[in-house]
Amino acid sequence: MLESRSEVDGRLRSSKLYSRVCCFLLFCVAACASFNGYYQKWHFREAGVPGAYPAASFERMIEGTASRPYVYRQLLPSIANRLDAMRSDEAKARVFKHQGSGLSSYLYALSTSATATNPVYFYRYLIVYGLTLCSAVIAVYAMYFLCMALGIPPPAAAFSAVVFILLVPFSLTVGGYFYDYPELAFMCLAFLVALKLDWWWLIPLAALGEWNKESFVLIIFTLYPVLRLRNKRNAAALATIMATLACVVVYSILRVRFGHNPGGTVEARLHTQFMWFTRWKYLVYETEETYGLKMLRPMTVLPMTLLLWTISRAWKSLPQVVRQHGMIAAAINIPLYFLFCAPGELRDLSMLSVVVLMSLAVNLNFWIDGHAKPIVPA
Repeated sequence: MLESRSEVDGRLRSSKLYSRVCCFLLFCVAACASFNGYYQKWHFREAGVPGAYPAASFERMIEGTASRPYVYRQLLPSIANRLDAMRSDEAKARVFKHQGSGLSSYLYALSTSATATNPVYFYRYLIVYGLTLCSAVIAVYAMYFLCMALGIPPPAAAFSAVVFILLVPFSLTVGGYFYDYPELAFMCLAFLVALKLDWWWLIPLAALGEWNKESFVLIIFTLYPVLRLRNKRNAAALATIMATLACVVVYSILRVRFGHNPGGTVEARLHTQFMWFTRWKYLVYETEETYGLKMLRPMTVLPMTLLLWTISRAWKSLPQVVRQHGMIAAAINIPLYFLFCAPGELRDLSMLSVVVLMSLAVNLNFWIDGHAKPIVPA
């Protein structure tokens, strides 16, 4: 017996609802697993934990006394300080009664951190913890929608977003920070906005991205080819200039506010990079614990070969706009990495995230479909 049109529509609506609910649960689980993998390794760099780093510890970041350039990354600390000021001492005392009590705490994972159970910091710590986790979830959704907007079918798009977010803790080598997940989310959202929305939506997003991390202004330049898809040359140039100005304004405010802090805008690392690449053992078998297991660092030969193989296999099938974006990002990011970044710190090549994501998506789509074909933006 043939189904009526209304029955078919009902089944389709039910199927869409089911897939959306399943995607939500899958994305949340993957984001939580990724965040836990990061948090196990680095916490928020506060005192008394394995990832402690005094120059950018949670305590100093939240108080605005961290060293430059870390102190410029103030989006989550500013939100936490604002929400903390709005909450009464009585309300915070009720939360602390549970969170600071060990086994009956809201989040048992935080009980290993003395800062997280300190009455001075615990509430702001909870806020930053929650915001970082939410950023991971937003990043998964942003990657999923970006993949689909660039022509990847939904199954491969969902698989790619989940795999990428689970790989993030591996990229957080040498160091990892709470602003890394918001950076990934802002980067993918900026690409998606430039691809799908009117260009002025990019301006507030650029300001927030810059507030999160001062290098976001460089990402704006990589979006010019994306803006050109929907805008004439002059409009795309204007959009790039306006978004850049928004970043410059935010960065200038932060520089004035924290200009007296120790440290500097950048640290020269070229000599250190050279020395690192001359020590073969660092390139072959250096390890780091991730997800509770000793793993090869991603900057060693085997993982880097797999990464480059993944990109090279997908390169010709990537949309032209992704290739153009990737070439601009590489021209900016790779020289800066060798000049100013710590050796082996793969997270500092984050401007290439969209290219890696799309390369992963294309390869997964090859696998699912059984044959290679160029990807055309939707």
